[in-house]
Amino acid sequence: MVGLTAAAVTSGEAAAQTAGPEAPSSVPAPEPFLALNATEAAFVVAAVNTLVPADDLSPSGADCGLAIYIDRQLAGAYGAGARLYRDGPFLRGKPEHGYQLSLTPKAFFTAGIAAANDWTRKTHGASFDALGEADQIAVLKAFETGAAAFDGLSSADFFALLLGLTYEGFFADPLYGGNRDKAGWKMVGYPGLPAVYRDAIAKFKGRKYPNPPQSIADFS
Repeated sequence: MVGLTAAAVTSGEAAAQTAGPEAPSSVPAPEPFLALNATEAAFVVAAVNTLVPADDLSPSGADCGLAIYIDRQLAGAYGAGARLYRDGPFLRGKPEHGYQLSLTPKAFFTAGIAAANDWTRKTHGASFDALGEADQIAVLKAFETGAAAFDGLSSADFFALLLGLTYEGFFADPLYGGNRDKAGWKMVGYPGLPAVYRDAIAKFKGRKYPNPPQSIADFS
């Protein structure tokens, strides 16, 4: 799955709500988005699927829970700008200066998605989630290099935030919504919580650890 329109997100949620209890399914019900509206969720699902396409190494980004991870981060203290210094003046800094805007990460992400969809409509005739796979890849590359002109913010800064949260979601403990079924850990051979395998570190030094990874959620 490369793209998912806002209508598809909404219809999927509606189907989950109307399904009767007499028709159990092995597929878990979709988790609700807490910070992202339907349009924003559709963008994020399409973006993480483009950044992490399904292949023989892992499921797609959305199937790994990356959209849910990003949503949960934006809905929490991080999205509200906790522990960020946000007093002015807000001057245009060098790339190594990091984030220099007055917006909270949630507000910046919201503005970035709106600007991204505006740009893709002007240049490709549709919002990002409605584009084909090749166009989505080309668009994200334009964001990454800053070639896409956003109104009021940098497309490169927006892409950096999107990519950073995608990385985090793919390799964070599944407790936080991403790395579903420990797909990221399994891909790189990470055994999970250090406390689980600390007694085996010397034994398996330089060799593959044979046991499945364990997360915080496994002990919650």
